[in-house]
Amino acid sequence: MSCLTVNNLEVTFSIQKQKARAVRGVSFELGNTRTLGIVGESGCGKSITALSIMRLIPSPPGKIEAGEVHFEQKNLLSLPERQMRSIRGKRISMIFQDPMTSLNPVFTCGNQIAEALRLHKGMSRDEAAAFGMELLSEVGITEPLRAWSSYPHQLSGGMRQRIMIAMALSCSPRLLIADEPTTALDVTVQAKLLELLKKLQDTKDMSMILITHNLGIVAGMAHDVIVMYAGEVMESAAARELFDSPLHPYTVCLLKTIPAVERREERLTVIPGSVPTLLDIPDGCPFHPRCPQAVERCKKEHPPLHNVNGSKRLVRCHLYE
Repeated sequence: MSCLTVNNLEVTFSIQKQKARAVRGVSFELGNTRTLGIVGESGCGKSITALSIMRLIPSPPGKIEAGEVHFEQKNLLSLPERQMRSIRGKRISMIFQDPMTSLNPVFTCGNQIAEALRLHKGMSRDEAAAFGMELLSEVGITEPLRAWSSYPHQLSGGMRQRIMIAMALSCSPRLLIADEPTTALDVTVQAKLLELLKKLQDTKDMSMILITHNLGIVAGMAHDVIVMYAGEVMESAAARELFDSPLHPYTVCLLKTIPAVERREERLTVIPGSVPTLLDIPDGCPFHPRCPQAVERCKKEHPPLHNVNGSKRLVRCHLYE
Protein backbone atom coordinates (compact mmCIF):
# COMPACT_ATOMS: atom_id res chain seq x y z
CA MET A 1 0.00 0.00 0.00
CA SER A 2 1.34 3.43 -0.93
CA CYS A 3 1.39 6.59 1.15
CA LEU A 4 1.85 8.95 -1.80
CA THR A 5 1.57 8.57 -5.57
CA VAL A 6 2.75 11.27 -7.98
CA ASN A 7 1.74 10.94 -11.65
CA ASN A 8 3.18 13.00 -14.53
CA LEU A 9 3.77 16.18 -12.54
CA GLU A 10 4.47 19.22 -14.72
CA VAL A 11 5.51 22.58 -13.24
CA THR A 12 6.44 25.70 -15.20
CA PHE A 13 7.77 29.16 -14.34
CA SER A 14 7.31 32.32 -16.38
CA ILE A 15 10.79 33.77 -16.89
CA GLN A 16 11.57 36.65 -19.26
CA LYS A 17 8.24 36.16 -21.08
CA GLN A 18 9.10 32.49 -21.65
CA LYS A 19 7.76 29.33 -20.02
CA ALA A 20 10.46 27.33 -18.30
CA ARG A 21 9.62 23.70 -17.47
CA ALA A 22 11.04 23.14 -13.98
CA VAL A 23 9.46 19.71 -13.44
CA ARG A 24 8.83 17.55 -16.50
CA GLY A 25 6.55 14.54 -16.18
CA VAL A 26 7.77 13.33 -12.79
CA SER A 27 6.12 10.17 -11.43
CA PHE A 28 6.91 8.06 -8.37
CA GLU A 29 5.33 6.09 -5.54
CA LEU A 30 6.19 6.16 -1.85
CA GLY A 31 5.26 3.17 0.31
CA ASN A 32 3.99 3.33 3.87
CA THR A 33 6.73 3.92 6.50
CA ARG A 34 9.38 3.96 3.75
CA THR A 35 11.93 6.64 2.87
CA LEU A 36 12.36 7.87 -0.69
CA GLY A 37 15.57 9.72 -1.50
CA ILE A 38 15.45 12.32 -4.29
CA VAL A 39 18.96 13.18 -5.45
CA GLY A 40 20.61 15.34 -8.07
CA GLU A 41 22.64 18.50 -8.47
CA SER A 42 21.29 21.93 -7.52
CA GLY A 43 18.75 23.17 -10.05
CA CYS A 44 17.49 19.73 -11.11
CA GLY A 45 13.94 20.20 -9.76
CA LYS A 46 14.09 18.35 -6.41
CA SER A 47 12.78 21.16 -4.20
CA ILE A 48 10.18 22.31 -6.77
CA THR A 49 8.80 18.76 -6.80
CA ALA A 50 8.46 18.85 -2.99
CA LEU A 51 6.87 22.30 -2.97
CA SER A 52 4.41 21.14 -5.64
CA ILE A 53 3.28 18.24 -3.43
CA MET A 54 2.64 20.77 -0.64
CA ARG A 55 0.99 23.20 -3.13
CA LEU A 56 3.45 25.92 -2.09
CA ILE A 57 4.64 26.96 -5.56
CA PRO A 58 4.53 30.79 -5.75
CA SER A 59 1.98 31.71 -8.40
CA PRO A 60 2.92 33.73 -10.36
CA PRO A 61 5.55 33.04 -11.66
CA GLY A 62 5.10 29.31 -11.00
CA LYS A 63 2.23 27.09 -12.10
CA ILE A 64 1.41 23.39 -11.71
CA GLU A 65 0.40 22.66 -15.30
CA ALA A 66 -0.57 18.99 -15.06
CA GLY A 67 -0.36 15.80 -13.05
CA GLU A 68 -1.87 14.18 -9.99
CA VAL A 69 -0.65 13.84 -6.40
CA HIS A 70 -2.67 11.18 -4.56
CA PHE A 71 -2.55 11.12 -0.76
CA GLU A 72 -5.11 9.40 1.49
CA GLN A 73 -7.51 8.82 -1.43
CA LYS A 74 -7.40 12.50 -2.45
CA ASN A 75 -5.77 14.26 -5.39
CA LEU A 76 -4.05 17.14 -3.60
CA LEU A 77 -3.79 19.20 -6.78
CA SER A 78 -7.58 19.41 -7.17
CA LEU A 79 -8.48 20.22 -3.54
CA PRO A 80 -9.78 23.67 -2.54
CA GLU A 81 -7.11 25.73 -0.77
CA ARG A 82 -9.01 25.63 2.53
CA GLN A 83 -8.99 21.82 2.53
CA MET A 84 -5.32 21.77 1.52
CA ARG A 85 -4.46 24.00 4.50
CA SER A 86 -5.97 21.41 6.85
CA ILE A 87 -3.66 18.73 5.37
CA ARG A 88 -0.54 20.90 5.14
CA GLY A 89 1.26 20.83 8.49
CA LYS A 90 -1.09 18.19 9.93
CA ARG A 91 -0.96 15.15 7.62
CA ILE A 92 2.02 16.27 5.50
CA SER A 93 4.82 18.31 7.05
CA MET A 94 7.99 19.76 5.58
CA ILE A 95 11.41 20.61 6.96
CA PHE A 96 12.81 23.42 4.82
CA GLN A 97 16.42 23.93 3.75
CA ASP A 98 17.26 26.99 5.80
CA PRO A 99 15.60 27.29 9.22
CA MET A 100 16.88 30.86 9.60
CA THR A 101 14.68 32.02 6.72
CA SER A 102 11.84 29.56 7.43
CA LEU A 103 11.34 30.52 11.08
CA ASN A 104 9.73 33.90 11.78
CA PRO A 105 12.39 36.17 13.34
CA VAL A 106 9.89 38.28 15.34
CA PHE A 107 8.27 35.40 17.25
CA THR A 108 9.84 33.05 19.78
CA CYS A 109 10.37 29.44 18.71
CA GLY A 110 7.80 28.33 21.29
CA ASN A 111 5.20 30.69 19.88
CA GLN A 112 5.69 29.21 16.41
CA ILE A 113 5.40 25.59 17.60
CA ALA A 114 2.32 26.42 19.71
CA GLU A 115 0.62 28.06 16.72
CA ALA A 116 0.59 24.76 14.79
CA LEU A 117 -0.68 22.82 17.82
CA ARG A 118 -3.49 25.29 18.49
CA LEU A 119 -4.49 25.48 14.83
CA HIS A 120 -4.46 21.76 13.97
CA LYS A 121 -5.07 20.10 17.34
CA GLY A 122 -7.27 22.70 19.02
CA MET A 123 -5.05 22.87 22.12
CA SER A 124 -5.20 25.68 24.66
CA ARG A 125 -2.14 27.89 25.19
CA ASP A 126 -1.07 25.92 28.29
CA GLU A 127 -1.67 22.51 26.64
CA ALA A 128 0.36 23.58 23.58
CA ALA A 129 3.23 24.78 25.80
CA ALA A 130 3.31 21.52 27.80
CA PHE A 131 3.14 19.34 24.67
CA GLY A 132 5.69 21.55 22.87
CA MET A 133 8.21 21.18 25.70
CA GLU A 134 7.91 17.39 25.43
CA LEU A 135 8.51 17.66 21.67
CA LEU A 136 11.67 19.72 22.16
CA SER A 137 13.02 17.10 24.58
CA GLU A 138 12.10 14.37 22.08
CA VAL A 139 14.17 16.02 19.33
CA GLY A 140 17.20 16.17 21.60
CA ILE A 141 17.09 19.72 23.00
CA THR A 142 18.51 19.49 26.53
CA GLU A 143 17.16 22.86 27.69
CA PRO A 144 13.62 22.94 26.21
CA LEU A 145 12.49 25.94 28.29
CA ARG A 146 15.36 28.11 27.04
CA ALA A 147 14.77 27.03 23.42
CA TRP A 148 11.01 27.61 23.78
CA SER A 149 11.48 31.22 24.88
CA SER A 150 14.32 32.03 22.46
CA TYR A 151 14.11 33.84 19.13
CA PRO A 152 15.58 31.98 16.10
CA HIS A 153 18.69 34.23 15.92
CA GLN A 154 19.57 33.32 19.52
CA LEU A 155 20.04 29.63 18.67
CA SER A 156 22.72 27.72 16.74
CA GLY A 157 22.06 26.24 13.29
CA GLY A 158 21.68 22.73 14.71
CA MET A 159 19.24 23.95 17.38
CA ARG A 160 17.17 25.83 14.80
CA GLN A 161 16.99 22.70 12.66
CA ARG A 162 15.77 20.71 15.69
CA ILE A 163 13.09 23.38 16.25
CA MET A 164 12.00 22.90 12.61
CA ILE A 165 11.85 19.12 13.12
CA ALA A 166 9.77 19.60 16.29
CA MET A 167 7.36 21.87 14.38
CA ALA A 168 7.10 19.39 11.53
CA LEU A 169 6.37 16.48 13.88
CA SER A 170 4.04 18.39 16.22
CA CYS A 171 0.86 17.06 14.61
CA SER A 172 2.13 13.49 13.99
CA PRO A 173 2.09 13.70 10.16
CA ARG A 174 1.80 10.62 7.99
CA LEU A 175 4.34 12.06 5.54
CA LEU A 176 7.42 14.13 6.30
CA ILE A 177 9.28 15.93 3.49
CA ALA A 178 12.85 16.84 4.49
CA ASP A 179 14.43 19.25 1.99
CA GLU A 180 18.22 19.30 2.50
CA PRO A 181 17.72 18.98 6.30
CA THR A 182 21.45 19.07 7.10
CA THR A 183 22.63 21.89 4.79
CA ALA A 184 25.27 24.21 6.34
CA LEU A 185 25.60 22.04 9.48
CA ASP A 186 28.88 20.51 10.57
CA VAL A 187 29.39 16.76 10.14
CA THR A 188 28.78 15.75 13.77
CA VAL A 189 25.51 17.74 13.97
CA GLN A 190 24.46 16.26 10.60
CA ALA A 191 24.97 12.72 11.89
CA LYS A 192 22.97 13.40 15.07
CA LEU A 193 20.06 14.96 13.16
CA LEU A 194 19.89 12.10 10.64
CA GLU A 195 19.97 9.56 13.47
CA LEU A 196 17.16 11.51 15.13
CA LEU A 197 15.03 11.54 11.95
CA LYS A 198 15.50 7.79 11.52
CA LYS A 199 14.51 7.11 15.14
CA LEU A 200 11.46 9.38 14.94
CA GLN A 201 10.34 7.77 11.70
CA ASP A 202 10.48 4.30 13.31
CA THR A 203 8.57 5.37 16.43
CA LYS A 204 5.91 7.44 14.65
CA ASP A 205 5.29 5.17 11.61
CA MET A 206 5.91 7.98 9.11
CA SER A 207 6.82 7.88 5.47
CA MET A 208 9.56 10.31 4.44
CA ILE A 209 10.84 12.02 1.31
CA LEU A 210 14.49 12.98 1.77
CA ILE A 211 15.75 15.57 -0.73
CA THR A 212 19.52 15.99 -0.90
CA HIS A 213 22.54 16.22 -3.17
CA ASN A 214 24.51 14.15 -0.63
CA LEU A 215 24.51 10.52 -1.79
CA GLY A 216 26.14 9.39 1.46
CA ILE A 217 23.06 10.52 3.39
CA VAL A 218 20.76 8.70 0.96
CA ALA A 219 22.78 5.47 1.28
CA GLY A 220 22.24 5.45 5.03
CA MET A 221 18.60 6.59 5.12
CA ALA A 222 16.59 5.71 1.99
CA HIS A 223 14.81 2.53 0.94
CA ASP A 224 14.25 3.78 -2.63
CA VAL A 225 15.93 6.48 -4.72
CA ILE A 226 15.04 8.61 -7.72
CA VAL A 227 17.76 10.52 -9.54
CA MET A 228 16.66 13.80 -11.13
CA TYR A 229 18.28 15.94 -13.80
CA ALA A 230 16.87 18.99 -15.63
CA GLY A 231 13.43 18.44 -14.07
CA GLU A 232 13.14 14.77 -15.07
CA VAL A 233 13.56 11.39 -13.40
CA MET A 234 16.70 9.82 -14.89
CA GLU A 235 16.70 6.64 -12.81
CA SER A 236 14.49 5.02 -10.17
CA ALA A 237 15.52 2.01 -8.10
CA ALA A 238 15.78 0.44 -4.67
CA ALA A 239 18.65 2.14 -2.83
CA ARG A 240 20.81 -0.98 -2.62
CA GLU A 241 20.35 -1.73 -6.34
CA LEU A 242 21.22 1.82 -7.30
CA PHE A 243 24.43 1.93 -5.28
CA ASP A 244 25.51 -1.62 -6.24
CA SER A 245 24.86 -1.26 -9.97
CA PRO A 246 23.99 2.26 -11.22
CA LEU A 247 22.63 2.22 -14.78
CA HIS A 248 22.23 5.78 -16.06
CA PRO A 249 25.52 7.49 -16.99
CA TYR A 250 24.48 10.45 -14.81
CA THR A 251 24.01 8.19 -11.77
CA VAL A 252 27.40 6.59 -12.46
CA CYS A 253 29.02 10.05 -12.61
CA LEU A 254 27.30 11.13 -9.37
CA LEU A 255 28.52 8.05 -7.51
CA LYS A 256 32.08 8.63 -8.72
CA THR A 257 32.08 12.05 -7.06
CA ILE A 258 31.69 10.51 -3.57
CA PRO A 259 35.05 10.63 -1.77
CA ALA A 260 36.21 7.11 -0.79
CA VAL A 261 38.83 6.07 1.74
CA GLU A 262 40.50 3.67 -0.70
CA ARG A 263 40.84 6.50 -3.26
CA ARG A 264 42.11 9.11 -0.81
CA GLU A 265 45.29 9.83 -2.80
CA GLU A 266 43.39 10.36 -6.05
CA ARG A 267 41.92 13.67 -7.15
CA LEU A 268 38.18 14.06 -6.55
CA THR A 269 36.10 13.24 -9.64
CA VAL A 270 33.94 16.02 -11.06
CA ILE A 271 31.23 15.92 -13.72
CA PRO A 272 32.30 18.25 -16.55
CA GLY A 273 29.99 21.13 -17.47
CA SER A 274 26.99 22.25 -15.46
CA VAL A 275 23.24 21.65 -15.11
CA PRO A 276 21.39 23.40 -17.98
CA THR A 277 19.24 26.41 -17.16
CA LEU A 278 15.48 25.99 -17.41
CA LEU A 279 15.40 28.19 -20.52
CA ASP A 280 18.18 26.29 -22.26
CA ILE A 281 17.50 22.55 -21.84
CA PRO A 282 19.23 20.67 -24.70
CA ASP A 283 17.28 18.69 -27.30
CA GLY A 284 17.36 14.93 -27.01
CA CYS A 285 18.67 13.64 -23.70
CA PRO A 286 19.25 16.66 -21.40
CA PHE A 287 22.44 15.05 -20.04
CA HIS A 288 24.06 14.39 -23.43
CA PRO A 289 26.44 17.45 -23.43
CA ARG A 290 28.08 16.10 -20.25
CA CYS A 291 27.68 12.36 -20.86
CA PRO A 292 30.80 10.26 -21.54
CA GLN A 293 28.68 7.65 -23.40
CA ALA A 294 26.61 10.00 -25.58
CA VAL A 295 26.12 9.11 -29.25
CA GLU A 296 24.54 11.06 -32.10
CA ARG A 297 21.07 9.71 -31.30
CA CYS A 298 21.25 11.16 -27.76
CA LYS A 299 21.48 14.68 -29.22
CA LYS A 300 18.27 14.33 -31.23
CA GLU A 301 15.90 11.86 -29.54
CA HIS A 302 14.51 12.36 -26.07
CA PRO A 303 14.68 8.97 -24.27
CA PRO A 304 11.60 7.64 -22.45
CA LEU A 305 11.83 5.84 -19.09
CA HIS A 306 12.67 2.20 -19.77
CA ASN A 307 11.63 -0.64 -17.51
CA VAL A 308 14.73 -2.77 -16.90
CA ASN A 309 14.34 -6.57 -17.15
CA GLY A 310 10.66 -6.43 -16.21
CA SER A 311 11.48 -5.16 -12.70
CA LYS A 312 10.30 -1.93 -11.05
CA ARG A 313 13.64 -0.35 -11.90
CA LEU A 314 13.42 2.52 -14.41
CA VAL A 315 16.10 4.33 -16.41
CA ARG A 316 15.83 7.15 -18.98
CA CYS A 317 18.57 6.22 -21.44
CA HIS A 318 18.79 4.88 -25.01
CA LEU A 319 21.40 2.34 -23.83
CA TYR A 320 18.65 0.30 -22.13
CA GLU A 321 16.02 0.01 -24.84
